[in-house]
Amino acid sequence: MNVAAFVVLAAMLTAYVMLDGYDLGVGAVHLWFSKTERGRAASFAAIKPFWNGNEVFLIAAGAALFALFPKVYAAAFSGFYLPFIIVLWLLMIRGMSIELRGYFTSDIWNGFWDVAFWLSSALLVLFFGVALGNIVRGVPLDTQGYFAGTFTFLLNGYALSVGALALTALSMNGATFLWMRLDPDLRPRAQTLMRALWPVVLLLFIGVTVETIAAHPIGAHVGLWIAPAVALAALIAVYASKRAGGALAASSAFLAALMASAAQTIFPFLLPAFRGGGLDIYNAAPNAYSVGTALTVTIIGVGAALCYGTIAAYRMMRA
Repeated sequence: MNVAAFVVLAAMLTAYVMLDGYDLGVGAVHLWFSKTERGRAASFAAIKPFWNGNEVFLIAAGAALFALFPKVYAAAFSGFYLPFIIVLWLLMIRGMSIELRGYFTSDIWNGFWDVAFWLSSALLVLFFGVALGNIVRGVPLDTQGYFAGTFTFLLNGYALSVGALALTALSMNGATFLWMRLDPDLRPRAQTLMRALWPVVLLLFIGVTVETIAAHPIGAHVGLWIAPAVALAALIAVYASKRAGGALAASSAFLAALMASAAQTIFPFLLPAFRGGGLDIYNAAPNAYSVGTALTVTIIGVGAALCYGTIAAYRMMRA
């Protein structure tokens, strides 16, 4: 049951990265995609029907973490309080920029929200990447499982490398989405931007993979090489794809494989300690009945969100 809870939580976070990843990526490349009002307005219009539905999976994952592994929830929010507050502000600024831009026909007004959209999106991706890097690396925990480090400890070289990979990978994903979604005359610019970001993503992926293997040796466990191999194959497919839909599917598979690789690296821990040990799926979970109940409710809720908030919305806006 605890393993199933880990898998469901990892799947929810992966779904969030795959869905909200492209609209965060659109924000991260927003200022560089186009210098014209038409191009920038088109990038907003491309994600506007989907962005708030995509963020449901982040909220749902937080609620599932609280229900399934309350000790991890308590330790994470106590240790990462300042980063979480910053993330909340960035989410609010980003939502305001999407909804308020275009209310007035003013270059100053639209220009302000363009910068706010770009900055909040890019910083969100960077923060999420740094957080993931610290989880894979391990954080300092005291004997009771609470964060015992400082904010500056989180800004280590490995975590910043993961943050850089996240920023470039989601930027490439966002450019690929624009390539598929925009009018024909705007698509070549998005395709060119995607191809310009691709070699940077490849170099960072190789570098982070080498760093991760050095910290968590895979050894002879052949199964642990599957996710990194799938990620590399998907990344190659992004560049090789001649159609935008195929490139976006490959880019999404690349992100999913990265998340799977991170999950298998830390398993069975949810919040590893920097010097070994930490909070795992057994010592951080309540009794079996509570885990089973919370897991059932989580699966039902995620199923409803997928049916209504994702599948229905994409079917309605598929044109």
